Amino acid sequence: MISSSEYGSHSWELLVTVDHQHEEVQKEFLLRVTGDLHIGGVMLKLVEQIKIAQDWSDYALWWEQKKCWLLKTHWTLDKCGVQADAKLFFTTQHKMLRLRLPNMKTVRLSVSFSSMVFKAVSDICKILNIRRSEELSLLKQSDNTLKKKKKKDKNSKEPVIEDILNLCDSPVSSGLSGSPGLYSKTMTPIYDPISGTPASSTITWFSDSPLTEQNCSILAFSHPNCSPETLAEMYQPRTLADKAKLNAGWLDSSRSLMEQGIAEDDQLLLRFKYYTFFDLNPKYDAVRINQIYEQARWAILLEEIDCTEEEMLIFAALQAQYHVSKLSLSSEAQDFTNESEVDEVEAALSNLEVTLEGGNTSNILEDITDIPKLADNLKLVRPRKLSLKAVKPYWFVFKDTSICYFKNKESAHGEPIEKLNLKGCEVVPDVNVAAKKFGIKLLIPVADGMNEVYLRCDDENQYAQWMAACVLASKGKTMADSSYHPEVHKILSFLKMKNWTIAPQAVSDPESTDMKPECFVSPRYTKKYKSKQLIARILEAHQNVSQMTLVEAKLRFIQAWQSLPEFGLSYYIVRFKGSKKDDVLGVSYNRLIRIDIATGDPITTWRFSNMKQWNVNWEIRQVAIEFDQNVSIAFTCLSADCKTIHEYIGGYIFLSTRSKDQNETLDEDLFHKLTGGQE
Repeated sequence: MISSSEYGSHSWELLVTVDHQHEEVQKEFLLRVTGDLHIGGVMLKLVEQIKIAQDWSDYALWWEQKKCWLLKTHWTLDKCGVQADAKLFFTTQHKMLRLRLPNMKTVRLSVSFSSMVFKAVSDICKILNIRRSEELSLLKQSDNTLKKKKKKDKNSKEPVIEDILNLCDSPVSSGLSGSPGLYSKTMTPIYDPISGTPASSTITWFSDSPLTEQNCSILAFSHPNCSPETLAEMYQPRTLADKAKLNAGWLDSSRSLMEQGIAEDDQLLLRFKYYTFFDLNPKYDAVRINQIYEQARWAILLEEIDCTEEEMLIFAALQAQYHVSKLSLSSEAQDFTNESEVDEVEAALSNLEVTLEGGNTSNILEDITDIPKLADNLKLVRPRKLSLKAVKPYWFVFKDTSICYFKNKESAHGEPIEKLNLKGCEVVPDVNVAAKKFGIKLLIPVADGMNEVYLRCDDENQYAQWMAACVLASKGKTMADSSYHPEVHKILSFLKMKNWTIAPQAVSDPESTDMKPECFVSPRYTKKYKSKQLIARILEAHQNVSQMTLVEAKLRFIQAWQSLPEFGLSYYIVRFKGSKKDDVLGVSYNRLIRIDIATGDPITTWRFSNMKQWNVNWEIRQVAIEFDQNVSIAFTCLSADCKTIHEYIGGYIFLSTRSKDQNETLDEDLFHKLTGGQE
């Protein structure tokens, strides 16, 4: 019975369910509380009433109806809004989670379900030895992408037992404070005193990582390819709408896992969300480089990104480097720990970074008053409706970020026939090395959409120079920029890889190899060619890459992936304000592209560099963006929550603020300011 004094007071009963493993002890407790009791006092009362001697430090109160954690222990129940009808759950903040990595391996580890996802991903990356955690996030597979798998599972008689790497003994994951995980450039690798090469343990350089060398090799090195049957079972997007489904499930970085309906032992995908791979360093990034390579490889195999037949064979040849060379995992490990090879790889990486961040690779001061220009004979191709394409030779002059063309060289001092401003345009390669076709497709923004222009070059060198100039001009840069020459070099090296007609006598006999070509190319090409034909073509293409180390092959693969026109585009189905039909919005690291959902053709491009501001009307879930020259757009997102696109834009702007000169610690507050929104 309640005493009359208690009954007359403002106290009331609060029901709390305790998540513990002791079967003989009750799980539901009624606490008599008052509104001015703070959350810490509620937990103290509860633990005293449970009478189980154990460590309760990782436990916190979860409010079931409101789907939120009560983590501010100094707040009172009144301030939190907790009343007698509240159902509170006293549970651990760290729970087990299964993560499928880009290399399709599944790891099981303990993750904070009460921290914001941004912080949880940072902790996960410390465990897995992946630097630059801000580039990754967690993705929940949509029901549509799982339907195909479920149908296959019904037909299979034997249950599939998934091989899971268990990392549940991590000090970070169990809630203990590990090392701060600063990504410092001054960190020195451990060197072997005899050979002078970095010790293999350098790969696991976070002091709080639970990875053994065996586990690290699973994450850092590529393993035999999956069976064609496994590939056939995986979800393959057929249309732009299908590709949009892949990006619908990104978790909100500003909320916790529990708040987003993720339960203990659920499976999520850990993926590189932002395609700006900053400060790659083979001395420390063995796992990171391999996981980027694997994400690129699967994107190509599952046709999430389009490429030509020539390009597909290059990708197959670079993957085949692992198969044909017959090198063991230990020799690949040596690639990562051999310092002389690391130096060569770092040189390749400097080119890789230029393409993504436009960074300077040289300290030489350019003479900004003398901007270089290109002048040469090229062919202009203009597509015409209801007729054949018109191909005419003209004298072209490329200066600043514009192309002018004239009837001939002699008339170049007069007025041009037309001047094309390439700032903000889309540049698409149209190349077939075997057929000696070197074309550049330009989609130039105009008032009512995009103006389509094709340039035809005579040879590789001319193409590389003009293509590099067009790519830089689309970003608002001139040929005086220090990234111009590395861009030319990158294009030439990619063309060289495509030219595999050299030394056909060195090609192995397709009969004598046990290669499964279905594991190296997408299903489109396995349907088009017989297995023996594919093997022969892959081995031909392999001649140009056979001398590469396995690390270099991975980096070249990543570089070739970055050269694809669709690289880095994440698709969403949207409805623009004032439009009566749906469109696709492509979000990239430096621009937004409006794409026709039926044809796949770009309609308009908007660069982040021209963006003044963006905001979200949370009531009608509409994203509004203002650009220079009084251009403004507004749209609602149909394939995902508008918060997802808002976070993508803010995330890319946040990543553009990174610099090698800073301490390399993350400004988490700035990330949440740019991405969090005010719902």
